[in-house]
Amino acid sequence: MAKPIYLLSDAEWRRIEPLLPRGRRGAHRVDDRRVISGIVYMLRSGGRWRDCPAAYGPYTTIYNRFNRWSRQGIWHAIFEALTGHSGIYGTVAIDSTHIKAHRSATAAKGGTSRKASAARAAAARRSSTD
Repeated sequence: MAKPIYLLSDAEWRRIEPLLPRGRRGAHRVDDRRVISGIVYMLRSGGRWRDCPAAYGPYTTIYNRFNRWSRQGIWHAIFEALTGHSGIYGTVAIDSTHIKAHRSATAAKGGTSRKASAARAAAARRSSTD
């Protein structure tokens, strides 16, 4: 049994459709509603563009449309029209109280670069393996 795909509702589509670019030259565009539904699906799922279900169309079309419209500011205009807010804030603060680091992130190849001083090494107790 095939998994049902996400499609924009009629109400969502009526709000978005007037904001889309029209009259562009070039190849005939595939169904905008299906492609935008595919973009929303991929952004929600967080998957790779290559893993986009075939029901939305070729993944290259989905990615190229998202990328091109991002550069042109179309997604920003759609977001602002749907939410009434630009989504851009004047001040942003990031708090990172915990950062994971790989266990080898403390030193370069070969271990630590600090060596005990000669005086301290001479005063140190010899180990049984020396």
